[in-house]
Amino acid sequence: MTDPTPSDSLRVAIAGVAGRMGRQLVGAALDSGLSVTGGSEAPASEHLADDIGELAGRRLLDLKPATDPVAAASNADVWIDFTRPAATLAALDSLKHTSVRAVIIGTTGFSDAEEAEIAQAAQSLAIVKAGNFSVGINLLQALTRMAADRLGPDWDIEILETHHRRKVDAPSGTALMVGEAAAAGRGKPLSELRAAPYDGPDARRRAGSIGFAVRRSGGVIGEHEVSFGSDMEILTLSHTALDRAVFAHGALGAAAWAVQQDPGLYDMNDVLGLSGNALA
Repeated sequence: MTDPTPSDSLRVAIAGVAGRMGRQLVGAALDSGLSVTGGSEAPASEHLADDIGELAGRRLLDLKPATDPVAAASNADVWIDFTRPAATLAALDSLKHTSVRAVIIGTTGFSDAEEAEIAQAAQSLAIVKAGNFSVGINLLQALTRMAADRLGPDWDIEILETHHRRKVDAPSGTALMVGEAAAAGRGKPLSELRAAPYDGPDARRRAGSIGFAVRRSGGVIGEHEVSFGSDMEILTLSHTALDRAVFAHGALGAAAWAVQQDPGLYDMNDVLGLSGNALA
């Protein structure tokens, strides 16, 4: 595996620099010594006159957000995009007019047709696309897949996730990703194995199913736990996010890896050397 440590020669441009994730990405890039050469914002943004570095709570960069991805990425090696599907796809089409060689996509919610557009763009760009860029979460998925493969259906699988009180979707997207890894280890889609919430007078557990439990409390960034239980023992795997910056640092590591790759569509398993269930 190539060491995914950002190099100070890496030039990055970031989409949505005034958003929460955009600011995290700019801050993490500057803290790592990278060169932030540009960033974008929507034409209606109230931050078009603000300095990109100052938006991230760092030094002034003498750079303001551009509304055109071509201008934002004109001097970049990598484009990092955690925005919305339509904006991400528009940027991908524009990047062919820039020096960008690799793209990191953390945007979610693409339709099948939009996924096909991304695959088409990957014929000329190295694209790393993932729903979660935390190194620990991606390792948790790999370990979950391996454990589900090794342990038989008589081992119950339960996934517990905890997030802050303001989160609206449940289970979290990351919990569902972990569930999909467990289902893959069992050789079936999650849709066949996912258990309904346990509630009511006859909420018995269905053998071989994958259960989910959800907690919402305070300001918890994210906690995910997978337990495998038999009649004689329980195996538990868990991950706790201590700082939202973990996702930005994971994306920057993916960027450092991607610029060394040929055009193609990759994910964090490729970045971490876990493709093909390498731990199994």
